[in-house]
Amino acid sequence: MLAAARRTLGMAGRPNAVTKDYAARHGEEFLRAPWCNMSITRWARESGNAAAVLPAGDRAYTVWHAEDGKRLGLWHAGTAVNLRRAEPGAIVFFDWGGSDSIPYIDHVGIVERVLPDGRLQTIEGNSGDACKRRVRAHGVIAGFWNPPYGVKDLLEELVDKLPLLVKGAEKKAANRPHIKTAFKLLDARGYPLAAGVDDMTFGESMDKRVREFQKAKKLVVDGEIGPKTWAKLILP
Repeated sequence: MLAAARRTLGMAGRPNAVTKDYAARHGEEFLRAPWCNMSITRWARESGNAAAVLPAGDRAYTVWHAEDGKRLGLWHAGTAVNLRRAEPGAIVFFDWGGSDSIPYIDHVGIVERVLPDGRLQTIEGNSGDACKRRVRAHGVIAGFWNPPYGVKDLLEELVDKLPLLVKGAEKKAANRPHIKTAFKLLDARGYPLAAGVDDMTFGESMDKRVREFQKAKKLVVDGEIGPKTWAKLILP
């Protein structure tokens, strides 16, 4: 995660690689939008840490991203005492008004080092419309959370154990519970099958929905539920 952030140091202006990457998935309105949290999203995706850093998916809005950490029980208010709990890779949020309140967050970065005097050395996208190293004290830090790095490995371990599903996979009885799981995940992601469709059969209608999902997620559109499609269904 930090290596991805360091590679962005010096980037300035917009549109840039960060905003273009985000806009490609979420719309052209993001091309010239504030890009501090888009940077966090890009670094997480580039480094394979999306599962840990983006538990609710891509984020461009700092308040929602802070709330993601709070929902996980990982949020720490930005007090001088709490900053000692920050770790390299922590996602740190700022309020230029000096509060520790999530709704007032203005900006976000990633912790590179916790300094001996308690301040944080950070890397921040969109700091003066550039990616820069900064040193921040608790007065402007609203709070932070330490992502559970390593979640990616757990996800990979899970999808590696799941079978490859294709149209007609129900002919093998052992696949039927997995087809049902995929059926429910498609429904949860907004790709429901029609009422009355057998949820243990991988037929034409399920094949169509899988392809629509793959296209939306910029995966290879082949109708096969393999590791990459499983991963997007489980943790979009």
